[in-house]
Amino acid sequence: MNGAGWIVAGAVLALCIAAFVLRSRLLAAFGLELKAMAGHDEPRSGGAGERNGQPAGLARNRLDDRFELNELEVSDVMVHRTNMRSVNADNAPEAVVREILQSPHTRMPLWRGSLDNIVGVLHAKDLLRALNEVENDFSRIDVMKVAAKPWFVPDTTTLQEQLNAFLRRKAHFAIVVDEYGEVEGLVTLEDIIEEIVGEIADERDIDMQGVKREADGSVVVDGTVPIRDLNRALDWNLPDDEATTVAGLVIHEARSIPEEKQAFTFHDKRFIVMKRDKNRIARIRIKPVSVEVAPPPAAPK
Repeated sequence: MNGAGWIVAGAVLALCIAAFVLRSRLLAAFGLELKAMAGHDEPRSGGAGERNGQPAGLARNRLDDRFELNELEVSDVMVHRTNMRSVNADNAPEAVVREILQSPHTRMPLWRGSLDNIVGVLHAKDLLRALNEVENDFSRIDVMKVAAKPWFVPDTTTLQEQLNAFLRRKAHFAIVVDEYGEVEGLVTLEDIIEEIVGEIADERDIDMQGVKREADGSVVVDGTVPIRDLNRALDWNLPDDEATTVAGLVIHEARSIPEEKQAFTFHDKRFIVMKRDKNRIARIRIKPVSVEVAPPPAAPK
């Protein structure tokens, strides 16, 4: 090394020594504090278990208080069974594979006999891996061997409890059941996160099913559309304390099962029953009370 090289090396070494000696002051300038490393036999603090000098649990509790996750249940955010995409495990393997690959979702429940008998959850990635192992021969695929065991959770589980369970189990998907063990729907980790941060856009997301905007300002909605999803999509504030779906809200407010073409006004909206299937409200037109259809222009005299 020549003389200039030694001079540069010496200067760098001097800077490193100065930085080490003055490290506490440098960290303090950025609002940080140097803490001693705990021994192996001492309780560990800082790092992942501490944030801004406070336990991570306290930070999580503050987050919980802000978003009131303890006041909502999984039944409030789940995908209802009527909107839940699922596959009959007894179908031919080729049909099961085709339905899984055509779905916009990565996970789909498998059932046998009825939707209340969920026997597995099939992940598209696991299915593709199994197909590759059998050289894309559908007849050699056993979907039950590829599927994961379903995880059932009560519909009264709070979002905070379910979020903690998802993180603890490193899972993303659970089947929601009522007190009788009947399937009510499914809930995902994304559903809970969206309650905290709002709708998460994804390149594979599809338009909201069952909701169609009309030129006159009204919205045609399937009765099974969840109220929370409709509120989120249209920035509305319809109450969901007494009902989960739009049809349930109309029935609750009307105190009866309305007939077709019956109309009601509540919560600053006009609800018109467009289609009724037996005792179920299938389709509803909703529009703000202020939106009125303009009368046709008078014919010239």
